[in-house]
Amino acid sequence: MSEALRPKVEFLTHQAVEQIIDEAFELLEKIGLFVENEEALQLLEEAGQRIDRRHGRVFISRELVEKCLRLCPSEIKLYDLDGHREYLVGRDEIHFDPGSAAIKILDSETLREREAKTSDLVALYKLVETLENIDFQSTALVSADVSREIADIYRLYLGLLISRKPFVTGIFRVESLRPMLDLLVAVRGDEESLTEKPLAIFDACPSPPLKWSRLTAQSLIDCSRLGVPSELIPMGLTGATSPVTLAGTLVQQMAESFGGMVICQLARPGAPVIFGCSPASFDMRKGTTPMGAVETMMIDCACAQIAKFLNLPTHAYMGLSDSKLVDGQSGIETAMGATLAALAGINMISGPGMLDFESTQSLEKLVVDNDLCGLALRLVRGIALREKPLALHLFEQVGPDFNFLVLPHTRKWYRQEHYFSSVLDRDVYDTWLALGAPDIFGRAKKEVQRRLSLYERPELGRNKAGELRKIIENYARACGVESLPELPEI
Repeated sequence: MSEALRPKVEFLTHQAVEQIIDEAFELLEKIGLFVENEEALQLLEEAGQRIDRRHGRVFISRELVEKCLRLCPSEIKLYDLDGHREYLVGRDEIHFDPGSAAIKILDSETLREREAKTSDLVALYKLVETLENIDFQSTALVSADVSREIADIYRLYLGLLISRKPFVTGIFRVESLRPMLDLLVAVRGDEESLTEKPLAIFDACPSPPLKWSRLTAQSLIDCSRLGVPSELIPMGLTGATSPVTLAGTLVQQMAESFGGMVICQLARPGAPVIFGCSPASFDMRKGTTPMGAVETMMIDCACAQIAKFLNLPTHAYMGLSDSKLVDGQSGIETAMGATLAALAGINMISGPGMLDFESTQSLEKLVVDNDLCGLALRLVRGIALREKPLALHLFEQVGPDFNFLVLPHTRKWYRQEHYFSSVLDRDVYDTWLALGAPDIFGRAKKEVQRRLSLYERPELGRNKAGELRKIIENYARACGVESLPELPEI
Protein backbone atom coordinates (compact mmCIF):
# COMPACT_ATOMS: atom_id res chain seq x y z
CA MET A 1 0.00 0.00 0.00
CA SER A 2 1.00 3.66 -0.15
CA GLU A 3 3.53 5.15 2.28
CA ALA A 4 2.29 7.24 5.18
CA LEU A 5 2.56 11.00 4.94
CA ARG A 6 5.31 12.08 7.33
CA PRO A 7 4.11 15.07 9.39
CA LYS A 8 6.59 17.95 9.47
CA VAL A 9 7.06 21.37 11.01
CA GLU A 10 8.94 24.34 9.56
CA PHE A 11 9.45 27.83 10.98
CA LEU A 12 11.00 29.67 8.03
CA THR A 13 9.93 30.49 4.50
CA HIS A 14 12.25 29.61 1.65
CA GLN A 15 13.06 33.31 1.30
CA ALA A 16 13.89 33.63 5.02
CA VAL A 17 16.26 30.65 4.85
CA GLU A 18 18.13 32.21 1.94
CA GLN A 19 18.31 35.60 3.66
CA ILE A 20 19.77 34.09 6.84
CA ILE A 21 22.38 32.18 4.81
CA ASP A 22 23.30 35.29 2.80
CA GLU A 23 23.73 37.39 5.93
CA ALA A 24 25.86 34.67 7.54
CA PHE A 25 28.13 34.72 4.47
CA GLU A 26 28.36 38.52 4.69
CA LEU A 27 29.06 38.39 8.43
CA LEU A 28 32.07 36.13 7.83
CA GLU A 29 33.36 38.35 5.04
CA LYS A 30 32.91 41.73 6.76
CA ILE A 31 33.13 41.07 10.52
CA GLY A 32 35.15 37.88 10.40
CA LEU A 33 35.66 34.95 12.75
CA PHE A 34 38.03 34.82 15.71
CA VAL A 35 40.23 31.71 15.55
CA GLU A 36 42.60 31.01 18.44
CA ASN A 37 44.17 27.88 16.93
CA GLU A 38 47.42 28.40 15.03
CA GLU A 39 47.02 25.29 12.89
CA ALA A 40 43.53 26.38 11.86
CA LEU A 41 44.83 29.87 11.03
CA GLN A 42 47.53 28.31 8.85
CA LEU A 43 44.94 26.26 6.96
CA LEU A 44 42.81 29.34 6.39
CA GLU A 45 45.80 31.40 5.30
CA GLU A 46 46.85 28.74 2.82
CA ALA A 47 43.30 28.83 1.47
CA GLY A 48 43.80 32.51 0.64
CA GLN A 49 41.74 34.05 3.43
CA ARG A 50 42.58 37.48 4.82
CA ILE A 51 43.80 37.25 8.40
CA ASP A 52 44.31 39.93 11.03
CA ARG A 53 46.94 38.07 13.04
CA ARG A 54 47.13 40.73 15.70
CA HIS A 55 43.58 39.97 16.77
CA GLY A 56 43.29 36.39 15.43
CA ARG A 57 40.44 37.39 13.17
CA VAL A 58 39.83 35.65 9.84
CA PHE A 59 37.70 37.11 7.07
CA ILE A 60 36.26 34.10 5.24
CA SER A 61 34.98 34.52 1.71
CA ARG A 62 31.61 33.34 0.53
CA GLU A 63 33.39 31.51 -2.28
CA LEU A 64 35.37 29.37 0.17
CA VAL A 65 32.32 28.59 2.32
CA GLU A 66 30.28 27.50 -0.71
CA LYS A 67 33.18 25.39 -1.99
CA CYS A 68 33.49 23.64 1.39
CA LEU A 69 29.73 23.12 1.61
CA ARG A 70 29.88 21.17 -1.64
CA LEU A 71 32.48 18.87 -0.08
CA CYS A 72 30.40 17.99 2.99
CA PRO A 73 28.69 14.57 2.97
CA SER A 74 24.91 14.83 3.08
CA GLU A 75 24.74 11.63 5.09
CA ILE A 76 26.93 10.05 7.74
CA LYS A 77 26.93 6.44 8.88
CA LEU A 78 27.76 5.40 12.41
CA TYR A 79 28.30 1.85 13.59
CA ASP A 80 27.94 0.01 16.86
CA LEU A 81 30.78 -1.45 18.91
CA ASP A 82 30.99 -4.61 16.81
CA GLY A 83 30.75 -2.67 13.55
CA HIS A 84 27.67 -4.64 12.49
CA ARG A 85 24.69 -2.36 13.02
CA GLU A 86 24.59 0.75 10.85
CA TYR A 87 22.90 4.05 11.79
CA LEU A 88 22.15 6.66 9.14
CA VAL A 89 22.59 10.29 10.21
CA GLY A 90 20.91 12.34 7.51
CA ARG A 91 17.67 12.79 5.56
CA ASP A 92 14.85 12.79 8.12
CA GLU A 93 16.22 9.88 10.17
CA ILE A 94 15.90 10.56 13.91
CA HIS A 95 18.20 9.39 16.71
CA PHE A 96 17.97 10.34 20.38
CA ASP A 97 20.87 10.40 22.83
CA PRO A 98 21.37 11.68 26.41
CA GLY A 99 23.05 15.08 26.20
CA SER A 100 26.59 15.90 27.29
CA ALA A 101 27.89 16.68 29.78
CA ALA A 102 26.03 16.97 33.06
CA ILE A 103 28.12 17.51 36.17
CA LYS A 104 25.46 16.32 38.61
CA ILE A 105 22.94 13.53 38.98
CA LEU A 106 19.53 13.63 40.63
CA ASP A 107 19.72 11.28 43.61
CA SER A 108 16.71 8.98 43.43
CA GLU A 109 16.44 8.71 47.22
CA THR A 110 17.00 12.28 48.41
CA LEU A 111 15.68 13.99 45.26
CA ARG A 112 18.63 16.36 45.52
CA GLU A 113 21.34 17.02 42.97
CA ARG A 114 24.79 15.69 43.84
CA GLU A 115 28.13 15.18 42.12
CA ALA A 116 28.27 12.11 39.92
CA LYS A 117 30.64 9.22 40.58
CA THR A 118 31.95 6.36 38.49
CA SER A 119 29.14 4.11 39.69
CA ASP A 120 26.55 6.63 38.45
CA LEU A 121 28.11 6.76 34.99
CA VAL A 122 28.27 2.97 34.83
CA ALA A 123 24.58 2.73 35.77
CA LEU A 124 23.64 5.35 33.18
CA TYR A 125 25.50 3.56 30.39
CA LYS A 126 23.95 0.22 31.32
CA LEU A 127 20.48 1.76 31.45
CA VAL A 128 20.80 3.45 28.04
CA GLU A 129 21.78 0.09 26.57
CA THR A 130 18.28 -1.17 27.46
CA LEU A 131 16.36 1.86 26.14
CA GLU A 132 14.94 0.96 22.75
CA ASN A 133 14.17 4.54 21.70
CA ILE A 134 17.61 5.96 22.58
CA ASP A 135 19.87 4.91 19.69
CA PHE A 136 23.13 6.46 20.86
CA GLN A 137 25.08 6.74 24.07
CA SER A 138 26.69 9.99 25.14
CA THR A 139 29.36 10.80 27.68
CA ALA A 140 26.50 12.24 29.66
CA LEU A 141 28.05 12.63 33.11
CA VAL A 142 31.35 13.90 34.45
CA SER A 143 32.69 11.69 37.24
CA ALA A 144 33.83 13.76 40.22
CA ASP A 145 35.90 10.87 41.60
CA VAL A 146 38.57 11.18 38.90
CA SER A 147 41.08 13.95 38.31
CA ARG A 148 39.92 16.79 36.06
CA GLU A 149 42.90 16.09 33.78
CA ILE A 150 41.42 12.76 32.72
CA ALA A 151 37.69 13.39 33.19
CA ASP A 152 36.86 13.51 29.47
CA ILE A 153 38.81 10.43 28.37
CA TYR A 154 37.63 8.49 31.44
CA ARG A 155 33.97 8.90 30.40
CA LEU A 156 34.65 7.41 26.98
CA TYR A 157 36.82 4.65 28.42
CA LEU A 158 34.01 3.50 30.71
CA GLY A 159 31.48 3.66 27.91
CA LEU A 160 33.51 1.48 25.57
CA LEU A 161 33.72 -1.18 28.28
CA ILE A 162 29.95 -1.19 28.75
CA SER A 163 28.13 -0.10 25.62
CA ARG A 164 27.32 -1.46 22.18
CA LYS A 165 25.75 1.76 20.96
CA PRO A 166 27.68 4.54 19.18
CA PHE A 167 28.82 7.51 21.26
CA VAL A 168 28.44 11.27 21.23
CA THR A 169 31.40 12.71 23.12
CA GLY A 170 33.85 15.61 23.26
CA ILE A 171 37.00 16.93 24.90
CA PHE A 172 37.71 19.24 27.82
CA ARG A 173 41.46 19.55 27.09
CA VAL A 174 43.42 19.53 23.83
CA GLU A 175 45.71 16.87 25.31
CA SER A 176 42.78 14.46 25.72
CA LEU A 177 41.89 14.20 22.05
CA ARG A 178 44.67 11.86 20.96
CA PRO A 179 44.13 9.24 23.70
CA MET A 180 40.35 9.38 23.13
CA LEU A 181 40.90 8.70 19.45
CA ASP A 182 43.36 5.95 20.46
CA LEU A 183 40.59 4.28 22.47
CA LEU A 184 38.32 4.26 19.42
CA VAL A 185 41.11 2.96 17.18
CA ALA A 186 41.80 0.19 19.70
CA VAL A 187 38.17 -0.95 19.50
CA ARG A 188 38.16 -0.96 15.70
CA GLY A 189 41.66 -2.42 15.33
CA ASP A 190 43.26 0.33 13.22
CA GLU A 191 42.70 3.88 11.99
CA GLU A 192 41.47 2.78 8.57
CA SER A 193 38.72 0.66 10.14
CA LEU A 194 37.67 3.55 12.37
CA THR A 195 37.45 5.86 9.36
CA GLU A 196 35.41 3.26 7.48
CA LYS A 197 33.08 2.58 10.42
CA PRO A 198 32.97 5.54 12.84
CA LEU A 199 31.96 4.65 16.39
CA ALA A 200 31.70 8.15 17.85
CA ILE A 201 30.85 11.77 17.10
CA PHE A 202 32.84 14.58 18.72
CA ASP A 203 30.95 17.71 19.77
CA ALA A 204 32.72 21.00 19.13
CA CYS A 205 31.22 24.27 20.38
CA PRO A 206 32.24 27.69 19.12
CA SER A 207 32.39 30.43 21.75
CA PRO A 208 29.71 33.01 21.00
CA PRO A 209 29.94 35.38 19.39
CA LEU A 210 32.00 34.28 16.38
CA LYS A 211 34.95 32.47 17.95
CA TRP A 212 36.55 29.06 17.55
CA SER A 213 38.95 28.41 20.45
CA ARG A 214 42.24 26.54 20.38
CA LEU A 215 40.53 23.53 21.97
CA THR A 216 37.51 23.22 19.71
CA ALA A 217 39.34 24.06 16.48
CA GLN A 218 41.92 21.36 17.25
CA SER A 219 39.12 18.86 17.76
CA LEU A 220 37.72 19.77 14.33
CA ILE A 221 41.11 19.35 12.66
CA ASP A 222 42.18 16.07 14.25
CA CYS A 223 38.78 14.40 14.00
CA SER A 224 38.43 15.41 10.35
CA ARG A 225 41.83 13.97 9.45
CA LEU A 226 40.80 10.64 10.96
CA GLY A 227 37.35 10.69 9.37
CA VAL A 228 35.59 10.94 12.73
CA PRO A 229 32.42 13.09 12.49
CA SER A 230 32.39 16.50 14.16
CA GLU A 231 29.16 17.95 15.51
CA LEU A 232 29.17 21.75 15.38
CA ILE A 233 27.17 23.20 18.29
CA PRO A 234 26.86 27.01 18.39
CA MET A 235 25.39 28.23 21.68
CA GLY A 236 24.11 31.77 21.24
CA LEU A 237 22.15 33.35 24.10
CA THR A 238 19.52 35.72 22.74
CA GLY A 239 20.26 39.29 23.76
CA ALA A 240 23.45 38.32 25.62
CA THR A 241 25.97 36.58 23.35
CA SER A 242 23.85 36.77 20.19
CA PRO A 243 21.23 39.19 18.82
CA VAL A 244 18.00 39.26 20.82
CA THR A 245 15.82 38.33 17.85
CA LEU A 246 15.52 34.68 16.93
CA ALA A 247 16.36 35.44 13.29
CA GLY A 248 19.44 37.45 14.33
CA THR A 249 20.67 34.57 16.48
CA LEU A 250 20.18 32.24 13.52
CA VAL A 251 22.43 34.43 11.36
CA GLN A 252 25.19 34.29 13.98
CA GLN A 253 24.82 30.55 14.54
CA MET A 254 25.06 29.79 10.84
CA ALA A 255 28.16 31.98 10.50
CA GLU A 256 29.82 30.15 13.41
CA SER A 257 28.91 26.77 11.94
CA PHE A 258 30.13 27.78 8.49
CA GLY A 259 33.46 28.74 10.05
CA GLY A 260 33.81 25.39 11.80
CA MET A 261 32.75 23.52 8.68
CA VAL A 262 35.42 25.33 6.63
CA ILE A 263 38.13 24.33 9.12
CA CYS A 264 36.98 20.69 8.86
CA GLN A 265 37.05 20.67 5.06
CA LEU A 266 40.44 22.39 4.87
CA ALA A 267 41.82 19.74 7.23
CA ARG A 268 40.38 16.96 5.08
CA PRO A 269 38.10 17.51 2.07
CA GLY A 270 34.92 15.47 2.49
CA ALA A 271 35.22 15.30 6.29
CA PRO A 272 31.91 14.32 7.95
CA VAL A 273 30.24 17.29 9.68
CA ILE A 274 26.91 17.61 11.49
CA PHE A 275 25.29 21.04 11.79
CA GLY A 276 24.02 21.18 15.35
CA CYS A 277 23.02 23.81 17.89
CA SER A 278 22.37 24.43 21.56
CA PRO A 279 21.10 28.01 21.79
CA ALA A 280 19.03 29.43 24.62
CA SER A 281 16.41 32.12 24.91
CA PHE A 282 18.29 34.02 27.61
CA ASP A 283 16.06 34.89 30.58
CA MET A 284 17.24 38.33 31.70
CA ARG A 285 14.90 38.26 34.72
CA LYS A 286 16.64 35.22 36.22
CA GLY A 287 20.02 35.27 34.49
CA THR A 288 19.37 31.71 33.24
CA THR A 289 19.53 29.84 29.94
CA PRO A 290 16.21 27.98 29.62
CA MET A 291 16.51 25.02 27.27
CA GLY A 292 12.81 24.29 27.74
CA ALA A 293 11.73 27.70 26.45
CA VAL A 294 9.63 27.58 23.30
CA GLU A 295 11.88 30.19 21.66
CA THR A 296 14.90 27.95 22.25
CA MET A 297 13.08 25.11 20.51
CA MET A 298 12.10 27.39 17.63
CA ILE A 299 15.75 28.37 17.04
CA ASP A 300 16.75 24.69 17.17
CA CYS A 301 14.16 23.66 14.59
CA ALA A 302 14.97 26.61 12.34
CA CYS A 303 18.71 25.80 12.45
CA ALA A 304 17.88 22.28 11.33
CA GLN A 305 15.65 23.60 8.57
CA ILE A 306 18.49 25.75 7.23
CA ALA A 307 20.96 22.84 7.42
CA LYS A 308 18.50 20.60 5.58
CA PHE A 309 18.19 23.27 2.89
CA LEU A 310 21.98 22.94 2.53
CA ASN A 311 21.66 19.13 2.47
CA LEU A 312 23.59 18.61 5.70
CA PRO A 313 23.06 16.28 8.69
CA THR A 314 21.43 18.00 11.67
CA HIS A 315 21.51 18.08 15.47
CA ALA A 316 19.90 19.96 18.37
CA TYR A 317 19.63 19.90 22.14
CA MET A 318 15.94 19.17 22.66
CA GLY A 319 13.84 16.77 24.71
CA LEU A 320 15.19 18.08 28.02
CA SER A 321 13.89 20.26 30.84
CA ASP A 322 14.92 23.12 33.10
CA SER A 323 12.95 21.63 35.99
CA LYS A 324 14.89 20.33 38.99
CA LEU A 325 12.68 17.25 39.42
CA VAL A 326 10.93 14.66 37.27
CA ASP A 327 7.63 16.50 37.50
CA GLY A 328 4.94 18.15 35.41
CA GLN A 329 7.26 20.84 34.04
CA SER A 330 9.78 18.17 33.11
CA GLY A 331 7.14 16.25 31.17
CA ILE A 332 5.77 19.33 29.39
CA GLU A 333 9.13 20.69 28.25
CA THR A 334 10.60 17.31 27.32
CA ALA A 335 7.56 16.11 25.39
CA MET A 336 7.23 19.39 23.52
CA GLY A 337 10.92 19.41 22.62
CA ALA A 338 11.07 15.77 21.54
CA THR A 339 7.90 16.16 19.45
CA LEU A 340 9.04 19.34 17.71
CA ALA A 341 12.49 17.87 17.05
CA ALA A 342 10.95 14.78 15.52
CA LEU A 343 8.55 16.83 13.38
CA ALA A 344 11.51 18.94 12.23
CA GLY A 345 13.33 15.75 11.20
CA ILE A 346 16.41 16.54 13.30
CA ASN A 347 18.86 13.67 12.91
CA MET A 348 20.65 13.84 16.28
CA ILE A 349 18.50 14.89 19.24
CA SER A 350 20.47 15.28 22.46
CA GLY A 351 18.82 15.81 25.81
CA PRO A 352 16.79 12.89 27.21
CA GLY A 353 17.44 12.54 30.93
CA MET A 354 18.64 16.12 31.37
CA LEU A 355 17.36 18.61 33.96
CA ASP A 356 18.34 22.01 35.34
CA PHE A 357 19.69 23.83 32.26
CA GLU A 358 21.69 20.82 30.97
CA SER A 359 23.59 20.47 34.27
CA THR A 360 21.95 17.36 35.74
CA GLN A 361 21.10 13.84 34.61
CA SER A 362 18.40 11.60 36.06
CA LEU A 363 18.09 7.88 35.47
CA GLU A 364 14.38 8.08 36.24
CA LYS A 365 13.89 10.86 33.73
CA LEU A 366 15.77 8.80 31.16
CA VAL A 367 13.24 5.98 31.31
CA VAL A 368 10.33 8.44 31.19
CA ASP A 369 11.97 10.20 28.24
CA ASN A 370 12.48 6.87 26.50
CA ASP A 371 8.68 6.67 26.36
CA LEU A 372 8.34 10.29 25.23
CA CYS A 373 10.85 9.64 22.46
CA GLY A 374 8.88 6.54 21.50
CA LEU A 375 5.72 8.61 21.22
CA ALA A 376 7.51 11.16 19.02
CA LEU A 377 8.94 8.43 16.80
CA ARG A 378 5.48 6.90 16.43
CA LEU A 379 4.03 10.29 15.54
CA VAL A 380 6.36 10.89 12.60
CA ARG A 381 5.66 7.45 11.16
CA GLY A 382 2.25 8.90 10.34
CA ILE A 383 -0.92 7.05 9.40
CA ALA A 384 -0.23 4.16 7.08
CA LEU A 385 -2.77 2.78 4.62
CA ARG A 386 -2.14 -0.85 5.46
CA GLU A 387 -4.53 -2.62 3.10
CA LYS A 388 -6.98 -2.02 0.32
CA PRO A 389 -9.82 -1.66 1.06
CA LEU A 390 -8.96 0.04 4.34
CA ALA A 391 -11.91 -1.16 6.42
CA LEU A 392 -14.89 -2.27 4.35
CA HIS A 393 -13.87 -5.94 4.25
CA LEU A 394 -13.45 -5.94 8.04
CA PHE A 395 -17.06 -4.99 8.62
CA GLU A 396 -18.05 -7.84 6.34
CA GLN A 397 -15.98 -10.27 8.45
CA VAL A 398 -16.97 -9.32 12.00
CA GLY A 399 -20.65 -10.13 11.73
CA PRO A 400 -23.49 -8.44 13.60
CA ASP A 401 -21.64 -8.09 16.93
CA PHE A 402 -18.80 -6.01 15.40
CA ASN A 403 -16.16 -7.73 17.55
CA PHE A 404 -12.87 -6.63 16.00
CA LEU A 405 -10.88 -8.34 18.76
CA VAL A 406 -11.31 -11.76 17.15
CA LEU A 407 -10.04 -10.76 13.70
CA PRO A 408 -6.65 -11.97 12.41
CA HIS A 409 -6.34 -8.44 11.00
CA THR A 410 -6.25 -7.06 14.58
CA ARG A 411 -3.51 -9.48 15.63
CA LYS A 412 -1.54 -8.72 12.46
CA TRP A 413 -1.42 -4.94 12.81
CA TYR A 414 -1.96 -4.16 16.50
CA ARG A 415 1.68 -3.86 17.56
CA GLN A 416 2.72 -2.07 14.39
CA GLU A 417 0.02 0.56 14.75
CA HIS A 418 0.45 1.34 18.45
CA TYR A 419 3.21 2.40 20.83
CA PHE A 420 3.27 0.72 24.24
CA SER A 421 4.70 2.65 27.18
CA SER A 422 6.90 1.34 29.97
CA VAL A 423 6.08 3.95 32.62
CA LEU A 424 3.15 6.07 31.48
CA ASP A 425 0.01 5.21 33.47
CA ARG A 426 -2.57 3.28 31.45
CA ASP A 427 -4.28 1.44 34.35
CA VAL A 428 -7.87 1.93 35.47
CA TYR A 429 -8.25 3.83 38.73
CA ASP A 430 -8.89 0.81 40.97
CA THR A 431 -5.83 -1.03 39.63
CA TRP A 432 -3.72 2.10 40.11
CA LEU A 433 -4.88 2.30 43.74
CA ALA A 434 -4.16 -1.38 44.30
CA LEU A 435 -0.61 -0.84 43.05
CA GLY A 436 -0.07 1.82 45.70
CA ALA A 437 -1.13 4.88 43.68
CA PRO A 438 2.38 5.40 42.25
CA ASP A 439 3.29 8.68 40.59
CA ILE A 440 5.43 8.75 37.47
CA PHE A 441 8.70 9.06 39.42
CA GLY A 442 7.82 6.00 41.47
CA ARG A 443 7.03 3.98 38.37
CA ALA A 444 10.21 5.19 36.70
CA LYS A 445 12.31 4.26 39.73
CA LYS A 446 11.07 0.66 39.53
CA GLU A 447 11.59 0.62 35.77
CA VAL A 448 15.21 1.71 36.17
CA GLN A 449 15.91 -1.28 38.40
CA ARG A 450 14.07 -3.67 36.10
CA ARG A 451 16.02 -2.53 33.09
CA LEU A 452 19.38 -2.59 34.86
CA SER A 453 18.71 -6.24 35.69
CA LEU A 454 18.34 -6.92 31.94
CA TYR A 455 21.70 -5.45 30.94
CA GLU A 456 24.21 -7.76 29.24
CA ARG A 457 27.79 -6.69 28.71
CA PRO A 458 29.09 -6.82 25.11
CA GLU A 459 31.76 -9.43 24.54
CA LEU A 460 33.99 -7.07 22.58
CA GLY A 461 34.05 -4.60 25.46
CA ARG A 462 35.16 -7.43 27.74
CA ASN A 463 37.83 -8.62 25.30
CA LYS A 464 39.26 -5.14 24.73
CA ALA A 465 39.22 -4.17 28.43
CA GLY A 466 42.94 -4.75 28.98
CA GLU A 467 43.99 -2.75 25.92
CA LEU A 468 41.66 0.11 26.77
CA ARG A 469 42.85 0.12 30.39
CA LYS A 470 46.46 0.40 29.25
CA ILE A 471 45.68 3.47 27.12
CA ILE A 472 43.97 5.37 29.91
CA GLU A 473 46.53 4.36 32.54
CA ASN A 474 49.38 5.62 30.36
CA TYR A 475 47.57 8.90 29.83
CA ALA A 476 46.70 9.20 33.52
CA ARG A 477 50.34 8.72 34.53
CA ALA A 478 51.40 11.36 32.01
CA CYS A 479 48.98 13.71 33.80
CA GLY A 480 50.38 12.80 37.23
CA VAL A 481 47.38 10.63 38.13
CA GLU A 482 48.58 7.41 39.78
CA SER A 483 45.31 5.51 40.23
CA LEU A 484 41.81 5.22 38.81
CA PRO A 485 38.60 4.61 40.75
CA GLU A 486 37.71 1.00 41.39
CA LEU A 487 35.05 -0.07 38.92
CA PRO A 488 31.75 -1.50 40.14
CA GLU A 489 30.81 -4.87 38.74
CA ILE A 490 29.91 -4.53 35.07
